[in-house]
Amino acid sequence: MIHLENLTKKYGEFTAVSNLSLSIPKGEIFGFIGPNGAGKTTTIKMMGGIMDPTSGSIDICGISMKDEPEKAKRNIGFIPDRPYLYEKLTGNEFLRFIGNLYGVDNGSFVARAEEKLNMFSLLAWADELIESYSHGMKQRLIMAAALLHDPEVIIVDEPMVGLDPVAVRMVKDLFKHLSGQGLTIFMSTHTLKVAEDVCDRIGIIHKGVMIATGTTDDLKKKSLLADADLEDAFIKLTSL
Repeated sequence: MIHLENLTKKYGEFTAVSNLSLSIPKGEIFGFIGPNGAGKTTTIKMMGGIMDPTSGSIDICGISMKDEPEKAKRNIGFIPDRPYLYEKLTGNEFLRFIGNLYGVDNGSFVARAEEKLNMFSLLAWADELIESYSHGMKQRLIMAAALLHDPEVIIVDEPMVGLDPVAVRMVKDLFKHLSGQGLTIFMSTHTLKVAEDVCDRIGIIHKGVMIATGTTDDLKKKSLLADADLEDAFIKLTSL
């Protein structure tokens, strides 16, 4: 569902992402972890079609992001780490705006919006202005919006930022449920416990280079530390 081939992004002489190749199948939750400045957000922006790579290719559901960007983006639900919202709109109005962008027809919009708002415990706030929402509620609204058009791929940057423990559990359970239904999720996070709990595979990027991929157990073994947890493995592998 997601295929990256030699993906590279340079800013002058600085290489933010270098020759990143990765394939993520249908229904997998892939965790993307790395130190600050490792290239995570740059990679995500390229995958979401927000930023063009210097070289390399991105295919989403077999569609080239370079050749057919609009078609590729229709298969993606994008959740940034810092959501931008039109705060003078209500939650419902914002979802209608997003629905129009993705061509969600009026006949199905009401049912879809109600379903997604209910999914994220926002239905009671549907007609309230977004400016009255807490940060966590805004983050949940962005997630609802990302799922509104029933994408096949979710790309999410730091999904748990600003969420309370109940909402974190809700999102973790939701991601597992969605992956079970065939949705592919690419998730960047600094919260290693979340990655360990939720992800089928994890990739570690360091200084723009993917230095390790595999299951949590694979990464622990690669660190060569006895009784390591993911945090121990991450620190060891990114300090080499």
